[in-house]
Amino acid sequence: MTRLTGPEIRTTCPYCGVGCGVIARPDGQGGLDVRGDRAHPANEGKLCSKGSALGETVGLSGRLLEPRIGGAEAGWDEAIDLVARKFREAIAEHGPDSVAFYVSGQLLSEDYYVANKLMKGFIGSGNIDTNSRLCMASSVAGHRRAFGTDTVPGLYEDFETADTIVLVGSNLAWCHPVLYQRIAAEKKHRPALKVVVIDPRRTATAEIADLHLPVAPGGDAALFNALLCEIADGAALDRDFVAEHVSGFDAALAAARASDPALTGLSERQIADFTRIWIGSERVVTVYSQGINQSSSGTDKVNAIINCHLASGRIGRPGMGPFSVTGQPNAMGGREVGGLANMLACHLDIENPAHRDAVQGFWASPTMAPGPGLKAVDMFRAVEDGRIKALWIICTNPAVSMPEADRVRAAIAACPFTVVSDVLADTDTTRLADVLLPATGWGEKDGTVTNSERCISRQRPVLDAPGGARHDWRILCDVAARMGWAEDFDYDGPAAIFREYAALSGVAGALGRDFDISALSGVSDAEYDALDPFVWPRSATRSGGRFFGDGQFYTPDGRGRMLPIVPALPVSRLAPETPYRLNTGRVRDHWHTMTRTAKSPRLSQHMAEPYLEVHPDDAAALGLVPAGIARLSNGCGEALLRVLVTGRAQPGSVFAPMHWTGETASLGRIDALVPWVTDPVSGQPESKGATVAIAPFAAAWYGFAVSTRPVQPATEYWAQSREKAGWRTELAALQRPGAGTAADWEAFARTLFDLPEAQVVSMIDPARGFARIALMEYGRVAAALFTATEPVAVARGHVAALLGAEDQPALLAGRPGADRPDPGATVCACFDVGVNTILAAIAAERLTTVEAVGQALRAGTNCGSCRPEIAALLAQARAAAAC
Repeated sequence: MTRLTGPEIRTTCPYCGVGCGVIARPDGQGGLDVRGDRAHPANEGKLCSKGSALGETVGLSGRLLEPRIGGAEAGWDEAIDLVARKFREAIAEHGPDSVAFYVSGQLLSEDYYVANKLMKGFIGSGNIDTNSRLCMASSVAGHRRAFGTDTVPGLYEDFETADTIVLVGSNLAWCHPVLYQRIAAEKKHRPALKVVVIDPRRTATAEIADLHLPVAPGGDAALFNALLCEIADGAALDRDFVAEHVSGFDAALAAARASDPALTGLSERQIADFTRIWIGSERVVTVYSQGINQSSSGTDKVNAIINCHLASGRIGRPGMGPFSVTGQPNAMGGREVGGLANMLACHLDIENPAHRDAVQGFWASPTMAPGPGLKAVDMFRAVEDGRIKALWIICTNPAVSMPEADRVRAAIAACPFTVVSDVLADTDTTRLADVLLPATGWGEKDGTVTNSERCISRQRPVLDAPGGARHDWRILCDVAARMGWAEDFDYDGPAAIFREYAALSGVAGALGRDFDISALSGVSDAEYDALDPFVWPRSATRSGGRFFGDGQFYTPDGRGRMLPIVPALPVSRLAPETPYRLNTGRVRDHWHTMTRTAKSPRLSQHMAEPYLEVHPDDAAALGLVPAGIARLSNGCGEALLRVLVTGRAQPGSVFAPMHWTGETASLGRIDALVPWVTDPVSGQPESKGATVAIAPFAAAWYGFAVSTRPVQPATEYWAQSREKAGWRTELAALQRPGAGTAADWEAFARTLFDLPEAQVVSMIDPARGFARIALMEYGRVAAALFTATEPVAVARGHVAALLGAEDQPALLAGRPGADRPDPGATVCACFDVGVNTILAAIAAERLTTVEAVGQALRAGTNCGSCRPEIAALLAQARAAAAC
């Protein structure tokens, strides 16, 4: 890899919507040294575990470095010609709506802008949608209904000035850790700050809550309707604000009064505690995320929250307002450039003829999409039924992340022509492509992103593009040129795209839209390169700040709209054949489908395999045992997941993370179980409302393996992750190898690791189903397999650390000696501190606080994501000492 020379580079993190600034430079060994940027307003130098490990994820292992056609390497000219020809032919024969782009919130705004311009203004279809549809479309729809445009009213600094922060449908501690730490730090500094967490699960976020409300799945709208009634009946109603600046109050209140509070699943006391805290604090910020959005009634839930802020006038002023936190680094930028099928660039409305004409005139384009295109789920329905003849997937993995993932995978495979732009050669989606185009990834890309508070930041290259990889905007422009529009896509770099985009925002501003960065339409290339983070708008008349505190909205009459909300439970109904509600989400140290985070060994140590959180009562009723395997199934698909018995789950509801793929687990693609049910307004899928059947996986044996090379198990269950010296693999199967003799186990191990000539050192008891087998090459450990008839109990970190060593007797013991204590499962990924290390320090040094543990071990002193777990370990130690 050729490395850029020069000073450290200020750029932004490619993970969640917090938009943290990072400082990066090559470390001379193929990675990057990365630290938080103290000058960036979003994080002021803090990074989460994922951001801290960015330098470990930029290696070329698995990278797609040249175009491929039909699986064979090809030149760029041949690949671009083929893509352009196939799209031209489909359009000529079947019309512009026969083609589609499915893009990603991990694209930069400049990439997004070019894709949107090509599809809507030159191909003439609205069929461009994004994986952001899966995470924040309901927030967009709720904003547009209430405010007239997709505007986030507040700023991150409101978290420090609020008197009460309500976190609803958001495990902020794991999904937006830096924001969580800002709140935790403020609460420590100012204990009077109230924090309310509304979530069916008791997540790590609830550890700082003054009140945790375990709302019933789907019960959020009913809770905020109850709050609206209390606002109307008490002193919190801002009658002047409503009279002068809000419409729809009476209808919204009537619907709220007709709402049944029992739908919340909460007691009267719990509801009263919540409304008392909310109403008693004028400065209230309600932070919401996927637990609200990912619902068949997500838009209504968003508007139920906004209703309360409009009725009380608590919006657009310091420390108050509804606040949507986005899941992807540039989900906001995608909304701004029109990357959604039902929007135009710069928050213009595709349904509005004047807006369409304005954009077409600005672009001088030959056509314009006449209306909204197909949203994500509908797009893949159209792929399935043959309406889409040519599909271009850019920077995302829908064969894993879309609802009914098995069905989506089959639809893509059957599409007449599919092109995929990606950084990796082998994903569940790239394997389905006719043409693969190698794209640049984080550390190589150059452009801008927008975070959840409307802050636009530069993402700058630190490394040169490897092999034949090209920027996504460049690939799109090359295809556009071959389709006949070379002059219209003749950009010499991302700065030129940004200037055009900024100029178009001035057109939007003149039409009365909120998004206007036209003051930057004349930036030079050098000024663009040096651009500091800024919160939009930035125009001749306005710079940054909050929205709506003055009561001025973007609706036709200038008034904010309250909506009558009728609470709706999840569409999928519990039934005898599928009696459990499945909630899906993220884990602390992984990201989306792990194409980046799986490269970092330390990010895999916290949660190394797909799992199922299940309440102890349900586990007992189902015959599930801790660390056993559960089989989940419904009419859409099935999954095999490791069992985690925990009181964090409610009886009748289970939770599973969405990160595992066909590359990392046998049956861990949890979105295969999520049905194609969407919100009728936003088109966002109900990713937290599936119903499933659950049964024990009757494993004949369990296994744990380590190896210097990745393996491809033939067992029914497996999950694989990186280790510092190789890979670790968890296994389970319905039958023993052969007759289960010692020779059968040795043969199985040789085949599993593809080491037919390796020396074998083993301890095998066929009668007990017990085997410990080390395979040696050149006198060193190349692989090892441990099996048992129950989940294997070995010190996994210790075993993995012996890969490449000569110490095979210690390896077969499965545990370190007294002089080498086992650190246990990783708690702090930033500093690689295990649970046993923490417990030992608590006992030996009589530590009583999270801060004391941090001083002793550094655990919890960086991103802070593990602090709730450290607190739980302290409580465990206190309970044990009291016994």
